[in-house]
Amino acid sequence: MTTTKPAEARQPLGVASSVPERRMHAIRWFLTTGWLLIVGSLLYDPWTPQLTQRDHPWSLFRLPETCVSVQGTCVVEQPYPLGTTLFWGAVVPAAIFILLVFGHELWRRICPLSFLSQIPRALGLQRQLRSLQAKTGQVRTQIAKVPPDSWLAKHYGKIQFGWLFIGLCGRILFFNADRVLLASWLLLTIAAAVLVGWLYGGKAWCQYFCPMAPVQSIYSTPSGLLGSKAHLSPQPITQSMCRSTRPDGTEQSACVACQQPCIDIDAERMYWARLETRQFSFERYAYVGLVVGYFVYYYLYAGNWDYYFSGLWARQSDQLSTLLSPGFYVFGRAINIPRLVAVPITLGLFTWGGWRVGRWLEHRWRHHAHRQGLEQARTLVRHRVFVLATVLVFNVFFLFGGRPILLLLPGWVQYLFDLANVATSTLWLVKAWRRSPDLYSREGLSSRFRKQLDKLGLDLSHYLEGRSVGDLNTHEVYVLAKVLPGFSRQKRHEAYKGVVREALEEGYVDAASSLEVLQQMRRELGISDDEHQQLLEELGVGDPALLDPAERRSLENQIRLSGYRRSLERLMALQTNDAVARRALQREFAISPQEEAMVLGGLSPSTSAAQKAQVLLQRLPGLIDAYRCLHQPNLQESPVVLALLSDHLRQRQELALRTILDCLVTLQADPAVPPLVAALQQASPLILQELLAEGDWAAKLPPDVRRQLSEPGALPAVCSIAVPLSRSVGHVEGLVRDGNAIVVASSLFLITRLDRERGLALAAEIAATGGADLTVNTAQWLLANPDQTPELSGNPDLEKRVFLATSDFFRRTWVDSLEALARQAEIRSYHRDEVITAAGDTCRELLLLIEGAATIHRQGPDGVWVEELRPGQVLDELEVLSHGTVDSPIVADAERTRLLALPVDAFDAVLDRDPDLARRVMELESRQLQRLLQLGLKRS
Repeated sequence: MTTTKPAEARQPLGVASSVPERRMHAIRWFLTTGWLLIVGSLLYDPWTPQLTQRDHPWSLFRLPETCVSVQGTCVVEQPYPLGTTLFWGAVVPAAIFILLVFGHELWRRICPLSFLSQIPRALGLQRQLRSLQAKTGQVRTQIAKVPPDSWLAKHYGKIQFGWLFIGLCGRILFFNADRVLLASWLLLTIAAAVLVGWLYGGKAWCQYFCPMAPVQSIYSTPSGLLGSKAHLSPQPITQSMCRSTRPDGTEQSACVACQQPCIDIDAERMYWARLETRQFSFERYAYVGLVVGYFVYYYLYAGNWDYYFSGLWARQSDQLSTLLSPGFYVFGRAINIPRLVAVPITLGLFTWGGWRVGRWLEHRWRHHAHRQGLEQARTLVRHRVFVLATVLVFNVFFLFGGRPILLLLPGWVQYLFDLANVATSTLWLVKAWRRSPDLYSREGLSSRFRKQLDKLGLDLSHYLEGRSVGDLNTHEVYVLAKVLPGFSRQKRHEAYKGVVREALEEGYVDAASSLEVLQQMRRELGISDDEHQQLLEELGVGDPALLDPAERRSLENQIRLSGYRRSLERLMALQTNDAVARRALQREFAISPQEEAMVLGGLSPSTSAAQKAQVLLQRLPGLIDAYRCLHQPNLQESPVVLALLSDHLRQRQELALRTILDCLVTLQADPAVPPLVAALQQASPLILQELLAEGDWAAKLPPDVRRQLSEPGALPAVCSIAVPLSRSVGHVEGLVRDGNAIVVASSLFLITRLDRERGLALAAEIAATGGADLTVNTAQWLLANPDQTPELSGNPDLEKRVFLATSDFFRRTWVDSLEALARQAEIRSYHRDEVITAAGDTCRELLLLIEGAATIHRQGPDGVWVEELRPGQVLDELEVLSHGTVDSPIVADAERTRLLALPVDAFDAVLDRDPDLARRVMELESRQLQRLLQLGLKRS
């Protein structure tokens, strides 16, 4: 590999995120003090008017000798304070420039208004919500947050844009030049920010109320020109997320998950999440129209551009007196619409026009792409229109913004300023144009995969020539995973499992969407869809809540809990058990009792292992009962389907028991072990002894634990056969919600045989979902024959898959492999004594006996001997694997003998794609070869 770092790997250093919090705190104090001084100067400033005297010898701000015409009248000016001129001409344009170049991550950390909104938090005076815990009777308090399902959480964008619109109208009408009104407006905004900071925790003012929030989003997302990539950052504290400083100088997260997704944690993640929303598109397009309308109105009002570019509008002493004067002056004639009405009409029409033009451009772009055969994703088209809109409005803004002051400077300074703006916006355009949600997703997943590679502790220095894993781009990290000698298939699975767990914990994916979102990663790592489903099941066994669709998981919540965990660890490290301090932390991070229990459990591996084992032990009796209910002697319906479902339940038990044993290994001599062992004995899983005999549990588990687990439990080993049919049906019905399509279809079939009314009702629910998969097709088949008892042979698609899944050859094969085999397989019928294959035939098919009987007539030293075959066995598999010829004829031995014939080419293709199946087939055939050799030796 080359030693040159790829462009993708060289992340820009986030200016704001890399600055320590203590230094940034001092910067915020400095800027806030300066801002408050400007506000104060609006109320009292006896000094700066001297700089605006017409005869001042050197001031750039001295009044010009020429007058400015407004609606055909020359305006006579008097010396004025510079507060409004500097605020509108320097402070506001600087904020816009910072947003585009450095991103929101710098602005959010230096914004004086954001800083002032945190006064209640700094004083510990935020509003508290009280709740009574039903179990303990304890009253808990926590900082109030904006409820995620509230009206405010759903419509905050309208509030922010509305306030921005009112603010721009107010500028033109009231406080562009009226210093008292401008100071009052700013002080009112400060008071509102402080009030919101008291009402709600986190950055509620910035997230839900601030009129600058849409402006920040427009100029700084998907990222600033020099902004950092949070999804690639190795640091837990990213961009402008809330943070606090410990006494030792280190920083920790202070996030309370006040908004999800949060722009302060990952601006690009928020951008892609909101991109398709109507409100987000309105903000982008309408803002362009609003900005253009704002500047154009000065011309429509005065009848010339001199009024704006001279800066007269920022120093008019009689601004309020013009509210009822004519609001328009066009073609040398005043239009008698009061300015108080003309301003909102103009800005409103331009705002509406900007939104309509943006939507029209989007539509035309998609239509053009479709006609040219360029099927660009809807998201990508909108993103690129957004990017063009941002570049346009940035350049329009700086064509006017700050221009009254800039025109006072030498021409070469003006030229460099314009050149810098065009160059900056062009560079931003190039960077933003290349971004896409797919690229963001791939980068994020590769970053997660890098973390898993680091956890595996592999020595990569010999392969990277001085580079680290973090230097590799998205493609290189997967290439490394494929060629790395020490990166076995098991380690690959372990790393991928870690990625899936992290993605689920952060809410990046859920169980339903993970298959599609992680598809590219699986392709790169050679992991099948069914292996993914198996990993999901394993993760669900260890943490059932991880796959619960009702559980709200998000990156913000993970960061909030992580911040609480770190603060709690520090509190415990100080060897203090101060209940007041702990309650204060719970209030600060809005921690619920359930979250507190989870965090406490995760503070030590032993506590976490004990909790996980306890959860699994609570689920284990249900799995055992379901397994036993399907093994009752009085349940004789469709044995092959029962075998399939029983094996699936057994596999679930094995996963749960292995996880419990792993927890006992972690706990060793912990006091929590005896009750866990007693509970495991009480459950009496019949397969426990088989699992203990496998692997090296004897070496891992403490001797006392190993001995106790070997003893029988309190429950009798013999189960009652008097199990009500409804109980068996109930357990099978639980499998209808499984993720395995073959299991779901088989469960639906079995329920219909056991309880036709219930089965047809479930079939109707599944058929209503639509689609063309095995489950829906089975449901439609059952509904098409409601008065008949279904037979497995009546549905060849299901029958082929069930027999493949229960055969010795293909048992526990991944579903996608079974699907590939079933699509190529064919069912054939034979009568008694009919030859299935004759001696000397070339093996072109793998034959699986599914019904009846067959015999192989083998030639031995002492004559012909007959080998009987039972359903589920493969006929002459050794010849199939060697692509040879049949040595011994196979004859049907029952009047109704049915086989599943699978072309050898299709079988070989699946073996090439599924190494696990290939390994198991070789093991099975090795045992078969040994058996035949031993049998031949005995006969000789």
